Formats: sequence, structure tokens, C-alpha cells
Amino acid sequence: MSSEFRPPNLALTTIGLSLATFMQVLDTTIANVSLPTIAGNLGVSVNQSTWVITSFAVSTAIALPLTGFLTRRFGEVKLFIWSTLLFSIASFLCGLAQSMPMLILFRAIQGAVAGPMYPITQSLLISIYPPAKRGMALALLAMVTVVAPIAGPILGGWITDNYSWPWIFFINVPIGIFASMVVANQMKLRVDTTTRPKVDYVGLITLIVGVGALQIVLDKGNDEDWFNSSFIIITSLVSAIALAIFLIWELTDEDPIVNLRLLRHRNFRIGTISLVLAYGAFFAIGLLVPQWLQRNLGYTSTWAGFAAAPLGILPVMLTFIVGKYAGRTDMRLLASCAFLVMGITCFLRSNFFLQVDFNSVALVQLLQGLGVALFFMPVTTILLSDLQPNEIAGGGGLATFLRTLGASFSASLTTFLWDHRAIVHHAHLTEHITPYDSSPQVTLQAAGVSAQSSNALLEQLITQQGYQISFNEVFHLLGWVFMVLIAVVWMARPPFTAKAGAGASGH
Repeated sequence: MSSEFRPPNLALTTIGLSLATFMQVLDTTIANVSLPTIAGNLGVSVNQSTWVITSFAVSTAIALPLTGFLTRRFGEVKLFIWSTLLFSIASFLCGLAQSMPMLILFRAIQGAVAGPMYPITQSLLISIYPPAKRGMALALLAMVTVVAPIAGPILGGWITDNYSWPWIFFINVPIGIFASMVVANQMKLRVDTTTRPKVDYVGLITLIVGVGALQIVLDKGNDEDWFNSSFIIITSLVSAIALAIFLIWELTDEDPIVNLRLLRHRNFRIGTISLVLAYGAFFAIGLLVPQWLQRNLGYTSTWAGFAAAPLGILPVMLTFIVGKYAGRTDMRLLASCAFLVMGITCFLRSNFFLQVDFNSVALVQLLQGLGVALFFMPVTTILLSDLQPNEIAGGGGLATFLRTLGASFSASLTTFLWDHRAIVHHAHLTEHITPYDSSPQVTLQAAGVSAQSSNALLEQLITQQGYQISFNEVFHLLGWVFMVLIAVVWMARPPFTAKAGAGASGH
């Protein structure tokens, strides 16, 4: 039925769908570098301004698993158009915000309507392309998913430096309106079957409370010193209780708001585990490298962006090649190659040192791009391969939700590990400097550094080295995560080409 529909202009429809997703994924990172400016303009501390990121992440995480329910209620096309238009309106309101509470509220609304956009785009692309070309559509979406977070900080920094921070939100308005008008026009004849599923209020409330509290714990844990903070302890308990009720209720309710039973499909289960762990590790790399460049090597945020940017080159160049020829290859083999390359780049970074040059950093980023180019499309194909056409939007929403949650866990864990291990190494290194061994100070003083300055400089050097050793350890661990994933992905079973194709016409 709807899966047989082809829009009048396939290329234009694809551009409309991809632009909306690009805009939504871009907004997860575009505000990061602008936080100090936003905080200064709105008269709050930089620490308080991080709620601009947290509020968006919490709302998106809550809205994602509701995609399946919303699709059944409103239909895919209508849900996409309204989500995109509301995202544009919320972006406009973010730009107009005159105070931090207003900005946080509008960011929360923006995140809530952003939730369904990625899984719906994925589902619509699969439905409008013939089975032989679905790999191409998924590869294009994968490229958007990789390039947008890299472009976010660079674009955000440039706009904030050259114009003013509200423009990082205003630029979404014309893009969102264009994308929604194109899709509305191209897809107007597509028939979407809708039902009026009963609202599972217990599932909805426990999801909002459980996921909202968990996301706040993960975002704020490092700032609040984790379980030394009563706020984090209480929020964690609330989250644990709400999520326990949510899981039990959703698995036993006849018409759950989030269909966790999709995990009964083997490929969906294995594919989702691979996606969550690999994306978590990939997200950790994207978080640590720019921070390390700025903290340890003294790069500005713009130059840190330039050093990280080569990651996006190969995914852009290889997207259509991967999309065109991947269907002839075993998806598990492609995913294994991706994990191998990404693992190798982590091991290469585990040998970095404080004097490493720009080219070495950029070259490893470029090489990692090869792994990224081969990663999203095969893993997405595997996890969607044994879902029924009417399960794809819900499955895509659930997988993207777990991926987002995995990224939040990863961000908290890697930041904590990096800081914690740096303190340990700092302590070990200072053990070697005693009042009886003045050679480090003597060396510095011989170089023209005053006695008072030599102690401060020595402390700074030890701190830098502590963070460097810790950075190397974290990357060594991430390398092994990718190696283990090679074994995990081979637990999936072919065929991987049947996604929406086999039973599409019968549904």
C-alpha cells in the first residue's frame, strides 16, 4: 500500500528529508561552543548555561521511543511535517529568548519535537526507494548523521564570533520551512493508515520521569561529583524506580506506548547492541579529541574544530559508493571492517603525546572517517532487516533512543575516566619529585625561569602529563571495545536485504 508509493521527484524528496535531519542533528552540537557567550549575554554562569544542552537532550531522549505510537496515531508524513515546522518555530523562539529560563524552556520544546524526526526520515526513505536502492538511501542518511555533529561546533563558533548567538537558532527557520513544504508537496498523495491507539499513561509517565531523571544524572554527574551529591543520589533513585516500573509495564501491557517486544527479533537485537556500543565509543572520541586539543595542546576551539573535521571527508566521498555496492556484500563484513578501522585509530591515538603535530591528529581523524563511512549503513540495515514494514518507524525510534542514551552514558563515563585517571597519574608523578631532589627546579631555573615560577610551571607540566597518560589509556580501552564488536556483529543472521522489501506489498 503506502510502501509502493513513489513521489513525483525522488531526488527533491530525499533532499527535503535529509535537510530536516541535518538541521536536527546539527542542533545537538551547534550550541556547545557558544555556551560562554550565551551565559555572558543572559547573565548566568557557564555551569548554569549547560542546561541549554541538557534540556534539549532530555526532551529528545523522551520523545524518541514515542515515535512508533505517534506514527500510528498521526501517520508518518503528517508527523514529519509537523515535527519539522514545530522545530523551526521552537528554534525561532530560542533565538528570541531574553533570559536563561526562557531559552531552556524553548530548547526543551525544540528537543521534544526533534525526537521523531530522525526515525521517521529513516522509515520514509526506506518506503520511497525500491529495495535495490535502499542501501543508498540509508548511506545518505548515515553521512548526514556523521557530518552534522562535526559541522555543528565549527558553524556555531563561526556564527557566534561573526554575528551573534541567536543566529545559531534562526538559521533553522528557512531550512525547516523549505524541508516541510517540499515533503508535504511530494508526499501529499501517499496514503498513511492511522489508528487511535489508547494512550498508555503509566508507560508515558514512567518514561518521562525515568528517562528525564537518568539523562539529568548523566549530564550533571561529573559537575556534581556523582554520588557525593544528594541531588544525584535522589535523581538516580527516582530514575531507577520509574524505569523498573516502565520496563515491567511495557513488557506486560497489551498496547504499550513503546514496543520493547521488537527486541525479540534477533537481527534487531544484535544490530541495536552493535549500534549502541559502537556509537557510544564513536561519541566518546568526538567528545575527547577536541577537549584534549584545547586543554592539553592549547588549541583554540576553532582550530580544534579544524583538526577534528577531516573525519567527515571520507564519509562524504564514499557515501554513494557504499550505498550502491554494499548490497552485494555481507553487511557483517562491512561492519567488521568499520570496527577494525575505528579500533586501529583508537590504538594510534593511545600513542599520542604532548608534542604531537596538527597533521598527525588530522590524519588519524581522516583514517577514522573510513571506518565511519562503513559503519552506520550496514549496522542500520542489519537492525531493520527482520522488522515488518509497520514496525520500522517504531524500531527506528527505539534503536535511536537507545543510541542516544548510549551516547549520554559514554559521555559521562569517558569524561569521568579521563579526569579520574589523570588525578591518579598526577599523584604517581608527584611521588617522584621530592624536597631532596631539586633537579627539575634547577633545570627550569637554568632555562631562565624564576624559583617561584618554576614550581608553578612544574605543577602545570605534571597536570598536563597526567591528562595525557589518562587520554592514552581511555583510547586503548575504546580500541578494545571496537575489537569486541567485530565478534558481536557476526551473531546476526542473513538475509539482510529483505528489510521492508519482502513483505512490503502485503502490508
